[in-house]
Amino acid sequence: MLVIVNNRIPDEAKLKLAGYGELLEFSTSGITYDAISGHPDIFFCQSPWRLIVAPNTPVEFLEKLDAQNISYTPGEKPVGSKYPETALYNAVVTSNYLFHNTSVTDVSIVKSTLSFNPACLTQAYAGQAGFSPLSFPQGYTRCNLIALNEGHFITSDRGIEKALKAHHLDVLYVSPAGIVLPGFPNGFFGGCCGVWDDKLFIIGSLRFFPEGENVRQYANESSLEVIELFDGPLYDGGGILFINS
Repeated sequence: MLVIVNNRIPDEAKLKLAGYGELLEFSTSGITYDAISGHPDIFFCQSPWRLIVAPNTPVEFLEKLDAQNISYTPGEKPVGSKYPETALYNAVVTSNYLFHNTSVTDVSIVKSTLSFNPACLTQAYAGQAGFSPLSFPQGYTRCNLIALNEGHFITSDRGIEKALKAHHLDVLYVSPAGIVLPGFPNGFFGGCCGVWDDKLFIIGSLRFFPEGENVRQYANESSLEVIELFDGPLYDGGGILFINS
């Protein structure tokens, strides 16, 4: 198991995550703006079938994936310094849905989903029958949305909440106020989290989060155990990716 995390998350969180797999502490320089330069969800899009990786991901991290025999698909467009080039890979893909602002989604994500599960969605998209992502105005979808399982989601974006409810999906909204993202007034809930093996991992402690007990209760109702990675405010590190080799 490879665990991809921002190299800037607190050391206590790294130490705890290291008990679940080998850490890959991610960072970049000179590609995008500093606050998100080490965010995995800016450079990687994880689906149930394939990892999609931005083509300008630093080679040392690609070599690490190769060394772990992790298969991945290179994206078509590079991550850039400003939106929308910062959001190309910031999608959420589950077995049944692709959630993103489809006007910015890198085409490699669409092709990969069609290739591995062409019937996973139900309506037409770009003229291709059998494929219909749920599109939101919010391009930073993975930053703001964590899929607990196919039927339960937590988001810190009201637009995403509205869209999921319109499609009869169960979603908990939480305010992003108080979530730490250095350089910004706040971060976003999805960027604090990762899901693996019936566990919801959170970078921080819910006791510092005003809606922490709502999150804990909702996760437990979704059959997930909450793992709090350090004793401090929630930290938006760009998500946690658990990758099986």
